[in-house]
Amino acid sequence: MGSLFRSEEVCLAQLFLQSASAYSCVSELGERGLLEFRDLNPKVSAFQRRFVGEVRRCEEMEKTFTFLQQELRGAGRVLGPCPESPRAPLAREALRVQEQSEQLAQELREVSRNRASLCGRLRELRQYLHVLREGQRFTSWPAPLGSPPRPRAFSERDPLLDPSLHQHLDRKINFVAGVIHPWRVSAFERLLWRACRGYLVASFVEMPEPMEDPATGESITWVIFLISYWGEQIGQKIRKISDCFHCHVYPYPESEASRADTMNGLQSQIQDLSVVLEETEQYLAQVLDKVALALPTWRVQVQKMKAIYLVLNQCSFDVTEKCLIAEVWCPVRDLTQVQDALRQGSYKSGSSVECFVQRIPTSESPPTLIRTNKFTAGFQSIVDAYGVASYQEVNPAPYAIITFPFIFAIMFGDVGHGLLMFLFALWMVLYENSPNLRQSSNEIWLTFFEGRYLILLMGAFSIYTGFIYNECFSKATVIFPSAWSVAAMANHSSWSSAYLATHPSLTLDPNVTGVFQGPYPFGIDPIWSLATNHLNFLNSFKMKMSVVLGIVHMGFGVMLGVFNHMHFQQWHRLVLELLPEMVFLLALFGYLVFLIFYKWVKFSAANSLEAPSILIHFIDMFLFTSNAGNLPLYQGQVPVQTVLVVLALASVPVLLLGTPLYLCCRRRTPRMGPPASMATEEQEPLLEGQEAGNSVNATKEDVESGGHGPDAKHADFSEIFMHQAIHTIEYCLGCVSNTASYLRLWALSLAHAQLSEVLWTMVMRQGFVRLSYVGGVVLVPVFAAFAVLTVAILLVMEGLSAFLHALRLHWVEFQNKFYVGAGYKLCPFAFAPDTWE
Repeated sequence: MGSLFRSEEVCLAQLFLQSASAYSCVSELGERGLLEFRDLNPKVSAFQRRFVGEVRRCEEMEKTFTFLQQELRGAGRVLGPCPESPRAPLAREALRVQEQSEQLAQELREVSRNRASLCGRLRELRQYLHVLREGQRFTSWPAPLGSPPRPRAFSERDPLLDPSLHQHLDRKINFVAGVIHPWRVSAFERLLWRACRGYLVASFVEMPEPMEDPATGESITWVIFLISYWGEQIGQKIRKISDCFHCHVYPYPESEASRADTMNGLQSQIQDLSVVLEETEQYLAQVLDKVALALPTWRVQVQKMKAIYLVLNQCSFDVTEKCLIAEVWCPVRDLTQVQDALRQGSYKSGSSVECFVQRIPTSESPPTLIRTNKFTAGFQSIVDAYGVASYQEVNPAPYAIITFPFIFAIMFGDVGHGLLMFLFALWMVLYENSPNLRQSSNEIWLTFFEGRYLILLMGAFSIYTGFIYNECFSKATVIFPSAWSVAAMANHSSWSSAYLATHPSLTLDPNVTGVFQGPYPFGIDPIWSLATNHLNFLNSFKMKMSVVLGIVHMGFGVMLGVFNHMHFQQWHRLVLELLPEMVFLLALFGYLVFLIFYKWVKFSAANSLEAPSILIHFIDMFLFTSNAGNLPLYQGQVPVQTVLVVLALASVPVLLLGTPLYLCCRRRTPRMGPPASMATEEQEPLLEGQEAGNSVNATKEDVESGGHGPDAKHADFSEIFMHQAIHTIEYCLGCVSNTASYLRLWALSLAHAQLSEVLWTMVMRQGFVRLSYVGGVVLVPVFAAFAVLTVAILLVMEGLSAFLHALRLHWVEFQNKFYVGAGYKLCPFAFAPDTWE
């Protein structure tokens, strides 16, 4: 838990990996997730690295896995997550996975190809059968049952192929039959009429059952057409037009007996193909079962294998090319675990030489590592959204665990609304392990779920401040008896019936004996909710409360800078920066807090009319004047205020010039360094061409410049002075603007209370107007509307508004007093289960 207040100590280390055991060692490190690897080959392209062949092999297997997953998805199967996290495969296991996956992919391709061919053939046979059946209705005349055939007179309604009518035809009638997409029927019929007018008869009818469209895979109802024509040229035109419209044309026998034989043959073929297709689908299901069982594990193994080779590509070889050398950022407390992981990796690979880790010095700023749990992760993410903490800088997250929900609750104080928010967050906390909640695809829901503990504390603190404000859905609750007595006021006053009739509002005088019996035990007295001046009372109370809490919050932020200066041993900043900042803040705004509390303590109801205005005193303090009409709060107030303003103004040049002048004088002072002969053999370079104390990927320019990059300790005096001038102006002006910014606590608290009151008055109150049974019926929809508006407006919209304002107060007003946030996170190489799923 100590690392939550400040980032852990991180060091730069070198890993010496034997070539035969490098894969196993990196695999073991990835399972533990301890190190962040650095690229020692930044100028080498990805295609020129040593393990590019292994990476390509992994990518080829991933392509095979993608094909297998698409086949599963096409079959309507969902690929589940890997039940357990398998380790990265060794060389033999990887070859076995590659062979088995390619074999399954080949089987799937062949079976899918055969199945598609069978389905297409079966579809064509069924279409052909329907064409013959529907064509039979046009080309044959059904005779009544039990009646012998007899000659009939010529008629236009007679079938074209009736043998009794052949004597009336001078030319032979031919047919073109097939199926066409329903969207193309009108255009097809119109083009046939225009191209072959008067020389054909076309009939169209829908197919009795829908069939699959091979082009789109959708199930559609095809249209059967039968075209009779005279002449060979007309037939060629009809066939060309049919080809243009992608029609499926089938041969149509002329005699009825031939059509009957053809239909019988088609039915037998359809039965045989259905049996073969069923067996093919069963075999396909068996292959898909094998794929669904093995694919999740294969995917995890190959992704781990690819990640390992990508890490090995970042390493460099020593001069003998028998050892891989890697540079890593490692938490100091985990060095023993790293060595243990390397020992286990060497043992699993069968290597006789153990790999080892060695810590090396560096002048670079290490990455930031702050370990969190499910409770602190939400608060840490709020801080990281502003900026990742610099290395071993004070972390604002543990303090935000209390201050953030409390500041939110000041703007959202209501017992009822806070209880609803608390119960919602409590439900998410109790069922946090539910897969339905964790694996949702809704980003808004996942945002709420990740911040469930933050919402839980915001609801709890809102309940507390709601009791302070004595508000529950805008209504006051009488937990303790009121300290105000109306009876005592009536007994000691001259309230007559006529006076009461002409004065709808009565004033309670606390100076009358027995009217005011002392402060309310907890929170605000409920009688204020009935007073006509309760808004004026709450305005004064919440405005002063916002100023007091804001100045305390900013002062706490300035004091946290002490821990930064002491940790980095910047003792001069304690005197030249922290002390002037505290003097400036406390001499002006700390004195304002003192005036507020002093006025509360000194003046009571008896002499409240004589109480002076704090605002006028504060203005006169900067003008070095006094106002005769505004009595002083205490003796010697004007000299004290003059001294405080002079101290505040005197602290500005100290804050502006102190640090630059100190660094300039320190830079001119000569400092003796250790002699060169003090270097031991342990600090000699481990690689050829490496300078002691530098990284193995240091360039020649870095070595020649002494290792000073853009983060050099000694900068020019002009840059130091410019930076300090910006800091001074920002701090001095920020103290004024930030104090005014905390007045948003007062504004949003009043806005939330007024919205709650308006919603109760205009919605819920309407359900209590009628006291008969009609009022009970009306109360049901009124309460439903009240509940929906309460959740939508007061909980969601007002809650989001208060959350954003609390976020701004922490980022701008609090964190900029001590927090730089110029670091970068430590991203360890780890096989996280969530990543693979």
